[in-house]
Amino acid sequence: MTRQAPTAGTIHAERVQRMHEDDLHALCDATNAAILEGGGFGWLAPPPRETLERYFRGVLLVPERQMFVARLDDMIVGSAQLVRPPRNNEAQAMSATLMHFYIAPYARGLGLGRLLLNEVESCARSMGYQIINLDVRETQTDAVRLFRSSGFHHWGTHPSYARTDGRTVRGLFFTKRLQDDERIVPAHPQAASTPIPAAGHAPVTGHSLTLYPAIDLKDGTCVRLRRGEMDNATVYSDDPGAQARAWIDAGCGWLHVVDLNGAFAGRSANTEAIESIIANASVPVQLGGGLRDLDSIGKWLNAGISRVILGSIAVKNPELVREACRLFPGRVVAGIDARSGQVATEGWAETSEMKAVELGQRMQDAGVAAVIFTEISRDGMLTGIDIEQTADMANALSIPVIASGGVGNLEHLEALRAATARAPGIEGVIVGRALYDGRIDLGEALRVLS
Repeated sequence: MTRQAPTAGTIHAERVQRMHEDDLHALCDATNAAILEGGGFGWLAPPPRETLERYFRGVLLVPERQMFVARLDDMIVGSAQLVRPPRNNEAQAMSATLMHFYIAPYARGLGLGRLLLNEVESCARSMGYQIINLDVRETQTDAVRLFRSSGFHHWGTHPSYARTDGRTVRGLFFTKRLQDDERIVPAHPQAASTPIPAAGHAPVTGHSLTLYPAIDLKDGTCVRLRRGEMDNATVYSDDPGAQARAWIDAGCGWLHVVDLNGAFAGRSANTEAIESIIANASVPVQLGGGLRDLDSIGKWLNAGISRVILGSIAVKNPELVREACRLFPGRVVAGIDARSGQVATEGWAETSEMKAVELGQRMQDAGVAAVIFTEISRDGMLTGIDIEQTADMANALSIPVIASGGVGNLEHLEALRAATARAPGIEGVIVGRALYDGRIDLGEALRVLS
């Protein structure tokens, strides 16, 4: 697509967690232009459009990456990514890396680059990072000037950094300290507005965790079950869309939705409620319950769901899981529900002979992006997560594990976070009844997990 030379207009920069099709198309146009001009990405030539769209959709699903965009008259014309260190690299938890920073050539000269950089730095500070690191080709002279003038220190040069246009170019490495004090505050991946613990607050061991508030749907309402029993449900809201907005407004960066009727029926049953959640959600949503074929999986992913959770089908038809992972890379999660270590299926109504860890390993081999592990006997009982089983699952896999079932107070969250010191594969936690009952304040929960 040909773009005209820039003219003065409304400019702004922001962090994004979801993206509409028009925004995605504009982002791909800007990226292609930056690649052709020789900066912003490692590609030497623009990849196929489908590849680029799939890449950006995937970035939005990765908790370790925050995406920012620059807009000119509301059209995306540039982007950047802030990347945190791996969770097992606690020694460098105070730093983040700025990557893939660019403004499309047709939108330069309006101050968008500095605006975008300022937005990234502001977000990094609010998330507790002390340092931003970056590296760039020496041929990207506009970017180099921007970084130098913005206080980044050039500390080193790589003599053989990249090959472009048949020649080797050097790479320049920059760093910038965002905070003057020496306190290292762990950074939280999901919400820039998450409070940072005040000085003097007792440190919490382990790494930060993503909080997934649960929206369980039964007969069009938001409920919570006890021990997974459908006839033992408490109704908390008859407006799932409003409930989704409430969790997002409170600072949550993900929503965890389960179609309980669908889980028992083997097909989606709360369609209207799910559509209402999608319409009201400005953050990624993962959905489980009743997804037993590729058509239903594709339907919800195309409708706006970010990740699907496959449960019973993982036991009964692992080849379907493998095919779903191939068709929708990074967007399939395995939901492993266990009763005393044995896998439960069909909405927890049946228990198989397979061990939960064994199924987790099979699902990892199939290509799932993560595993959600629930100990059914604790779900909705507020007695605490089965940390030992969760840690065993996390240590047996190389993909993230999300804990679920039993959170009843802040101490349970603190204990889970502490467990990540010995089980760094634990990535997040699903909380339901305790939030609805008011036993846990969401702001406090986000603070504890950050």
